[in-house]
Amino acid sequence: MEKGGKKPDTVRIQNLSYGHKQAGALRAAVELDVFTKISQGASRIPEIARETGVSVLNAERLVTALTALDLLEKEGDRYRNAPDVERFLVKGKVTYIGPWVLFNGFDFERWKNLAAELKSAVQPRVLGLYEQMNEEMARIYHEATYAVGLGAGMLFARDVDLSRRSLLLDLGGGSGAYCIAAAQRYPRLKAIVLDFEPVCKVAREFIAQWGLSDRISTWPGDFTRDPLPQGADVMIMASNLPQYNEEMLEKVLRKAFEALSPGGEYHVVGETLDNDKRGPLGPALWGLHEALFGSEGRAHSEAEVIGYLERAGFVDARVHPFVPGSLTRISARKP
Repeated sequence: MEKGGKKPDTVRIQNLSYGHKQAGALRAAVELDVFTKISQGASRIPEIARETGVSVLNAERLVTALTALDLLEKEGDRYRNAPDVERFLVKGKVTYIGPWVLFNGFDFERWKNLAAELKSAVQPRVLGLYEQMNEEMARIYHEATYAVGLGAGMLFARDVDLSRRSLLLDLGGGSGAYCIAAAQRYPRLKAIVLDFEPVCKVAREFIAQWGLSDRISTWPGDFTRDPLPQGADVMIMASNLPQYNEEMLEKVLRKAFEALSPGGEYHVVGETLDNDKRGPLGPALWGLHEALFGSEGRAHSEAEVIGYLERAGFVDARVHPFVPGSLTRISARKP
């Protein structure tokens, strides 16, 4: 018997076993623009069917599942988007993250065969997925990450006072979202996105869209091997923590410490585990995700990251809440 006298049943395990069906319903809704059409006024099933180009029966099937998933709310025979869906899954809004939802399905076949992936004896690669990064892949990957990264970047720029900083260096800056958000908020700030050349090409396009090419530059390179630009008084390493093992993280942080200006600040915005390593689920799964691409990386706890920073020479390392269940910000400074 479980606590409270309740006999265990199979429902929780069953729900987990067909989690792919939930993800499939969400992906289909994004591909069919269901949430966008509902936001535009298609509130009943026949209207949703007409606007999305599916039969009334299939519209009913999908809308019922989306309602059960709490993605839609129902009142009588009318449907409306849940508040988070209205904000993040309506095409045309600056907060739209549809590309990220669709991107997360690209490795489904590998997840389906995870047991075989875990037993495979491939030689671990330092960069995992990134070792295969060409321009086409960089565009798909970073158009998806930009969709969620810009919101996180704006949160970072609100949380961290950069008004007295002059140069921001983003290690593995991807789409440039954090630099874009920081440069928008702090007109005196200049920034550098350091990433592989195919990624930098995509980043330059996003930067140009915001009219920030004169203040945000790109620096093609591999921060695990190449020298870092000098002179930055603030550095970020965001959303790439699980890609590396502890030895590589300490190596990168030592390089960052040496390149950072005295008195400068360093921010790790990462998918960190709690110190007891019981979760959260998101960071735990991102750590597991690295097994699919032969990476040496894993999920790291907040305490472990603080240890890496301190051994690299940083002081005043501390944890800040950021995106609950997803990202934590850990800051430190160079004396």
